[in-house]
Amino acid sequence: MKLPQNESLRPLARELRKNSTLSEVLLWNQVKNRQFFNLDFDRQKIIGNYIVDFYCPQINLVIEIDGGSHDNKLEYDLKRDEYLKSLGLQVIHFSDSDVKNNMSVVLEYIGGFITTTPSLS
Repeated sequence: MKLPQNESLRPLARELRKNSTLSEVLLWNQVKNRQFFNLDFDRQKIIGNYIVDFYCPQINLVIEIDGGSHDNKLEYDLKRDEYLKSLGLQVIHFSDSDVKNNMSVVLEYIGGFITTTPSLS
């Protein structure tokens, strides 16, 4: 599926990839190079007017890591999630703390989502 992209966000997405948070780096190291269920994940993917932390096109999955930058942005996050869901995407949120301290649980949760996705199971 071809997703809408605001091309003017490309420099910001590139900058976010260069300056990833520790939790983003930790999760990326688990899912990059098709090493997780042989799925391709993109990081800092532009979708519409938003940049999502991780996106897996094969299963239309967006993964967001909520850290300090999400504080006091509940309304923005809800609007973004609503938009992403309107495109047929699934959105999963993890806390920064869970990624750093409970990676096995995070990966198990994502794996559970993957194995219950009809097109993959």
